[in-house]
Amino acid sequence: MTFQDRAPANRAAGVPARHFLAFTARILGNGRDSGGLHAVELDLPAGEASPWHTHHDEDEWFFVTEGEIEVRVAEARVTLGAGDFAFGPRDVPHGFRVLGDRPARVLLMTHGGRFSDFIAENSTPEGEVPRAPDLDRLVASARRYGQEIHGPLPT
Repeated sequence: MTFQDRAPANRAAGVPARHFLAFTARILGNGRDSGGLHAVELDLPAGEASPWHTHHDEDEWFFVTEGEIEVRVAEARVTLGAGDFAFGPRDVPHGFRVLGDRPARVLLMTHGGRFSDFIAENSTPEGEVPRAPDLDRLVASARRYGQEIHGPLPT
């Protein structure tokens, strides 16, 4: 069997989009079909930020394909542009924000845990009316998936 025989047929362009927070998400790898790797592509509007959060069951990698973001891991901050990469280890608070007045696109990857299931549970398919953000619901869901949401990303 060749790699092409085993490779998933879905590519980012063919994966259905979902509304997740203020982002558009595409779940590219769900962990069950990829040996535990979860991959989610996010389209991020200008000025948007993730919550300040911690993963307890997985490490997280950020790969920027378009635009510019700032990633904060504990007290460290790094600015990433297209082609840049950062790492957010488990049990360390982290988050990101889009810099400038242009949107960004980021590939988030985690190993272990159930990150893509968390995204699926807290999003709606494109074409449906997006859910209004409900912080209490999001915090409870994050807890079930081994994550903590601490609040807004610190400035």
